[in-house]
Amino acid sequence: MNTTTPTYAAAVCIGRFQGLHLGQLAVIHRALALAPRVVIVIGSAHQARTAKNPFTWAERVEMVRLALTADEKARVRFVAVRDYFDSQRWVNAVRDGVQAQVGALPPGQTVLVGHHKDATSTYLDDFPGWMFDDVGSQGELHSSAVRDALFSAAGHPLEPALAALVSQVPPSTIHFLRAWAQLPCYRELAGEWASLRAEKAQWASAPYAPVFVTVDALIQCADRVLLIVRGRAPGQGLYALPGGFLEQRETVYQSALRELQEETGLHLLPGDIAHALKGVRVFDHPDRSARGRVITHAHYFDLGARPLPEVQGSDDARSAQWVPMADLAAMEDRFHDDHFHILDSFLGLTH
Repeated sequence: MNTTTPTYAAAVCIGRFQGLHLGQLAVIHRALALAPRVVIVIGSAHQARTAKNPFTWAERVEMVRLALTADEKARVRFVAVRDYFDSQRWVNAVRDGVQAQVGALPPGQTVLVGHHKDATSTYLDDFPGWMFDDVGSQGELHSSAVRDALFSAAGHPLEPALAALVSQVPPSTIHFLRAWAQLPCYRELAGEWASLRAEKAQWASAPYAPVFVTVDALIQCADRVLLIVRGRAPGQGLYALPGGFLEQRETVYQSALRELQEETGLHLLPGDIAHALKGVRVFDHPDRSARGRVITHAHYFDLGARPLPEVQGSDDARSAQWVPMADLAAMEDRFHDDHFHILDSFLGLTH
């Protein structure tokens, strides 16, 4: 931490804030001490609710605002930034969002406040021209512990779980969580949280953390794409691309076709589907899946302007449907994992 307090025109804090804790609040207070204007960047915005990202970006803004005084609130602005899983695109979005709030400032007049905790903090080095202020370690405080306490209390009295968080979060977060747990989504997300914990426990004795390989199929026909609605957790009830795990004796291409047929009933002649393949991309961001380290190979097929083939959801899919491409951007917060971003990568849905 700096021994003196320099004066900056603006300070920036970046985080997911998925359960505001005292360490994050200390970063915000440091930013308020360094500059008259503070921009708080809310990451992982515009997503479907999941056990890892249960709070919408607007709810996280409210969680932060509840922890601030009236004077502090008047000096703070918020920017919501989605996970592009493309570091440079994400950095550009952060810079653009901050500039929209404070204007174009000369180099050295903006300070980024945070802490180099581990490999997840490397983004702090991606903003040349901004100064950096490291607040140092604030102790073993993690938003994941807040979420674990919240979801483990499902089906039990909530107050003991909240009481266990008193030393880790501001009082306003306790009040927020108490009210938020009354929402209908709470028990559904708690069930997903329990399912994921049980799945990960099966690999606890493995000598190495597992790395899963999956496939996904993006099928375009005329002005529509083929999507499924997931029939089981994680992501039950969310839209997704047809896909699944690679089997032992398959290539990724063979696996993509098998999963496509199993989940949607779509079957084309081998020559037709091979001709329709326009590209394959690997999506391997460490945080792309709630299951852990999952690397997927997304296959993009364009069937052209033919009539829409008949489809029907089966296997892991509750349903399968042809969705107008014009509707996809408005559905961003209803997709499983990073499947909207896979669509965006191939189809250019966001700018």
